[in-house]
Amino acid sequence: MQATLSLPSARRTPVEQSVLADSAVSQPALAHDLSVDSEMLLRGKKSVSIVHNGATYRLQSTKLGKLILTK
Repeated sequence: MQATLSLPSARRTPVEQSVLADSAVSQPALAHDLSVDSEMLLRGKKSVSIVHNGATYRLQSTKLGKLILTK
């Protein structure tokens, strides 16, 4: 199973654009090696929604710096 992350294009930094473009082009080769920093996902917020196979999940950061993923 594979999740798709889509960041608004107006907010992407050149590094983010490069990472996302590279992962789209060579996705099969990077499927096990791709890592995304949680700060890039959360962008200063406490939680973010992730759509995976038609279901929406919520990734949230705790006060202790842990991550919780809920459906």
